[in-house]
Amino acid sequence: MLKNISWRKLVQKFRRLDFDGPYSGGRHLFMVKGKLKVRIPNPHRGDISRFLVAEILKQADISDEDWNEL
Repeated sequence: MLKNISWRKLVQKFRRLDFDGPYSGGRHLFMVKGKLKVRIPNPHRGDISRFLVAEILKQADISDEDWNEL
């Protein structure tokens, strides 16, 4: 089961999955792994909701199980 997560932890987990970034690009930041480009929310107060985390993981083709193992 996914949990709410801080922006910093989100970036750390993506880096552990060999993503580079975050880079600025228009309205949102993004992280890159090969040709895959995943948009992430801009840093803000409070945690990122588990629902948004689920959407980001879907975009990155990362399973909940793989995410929770990090």
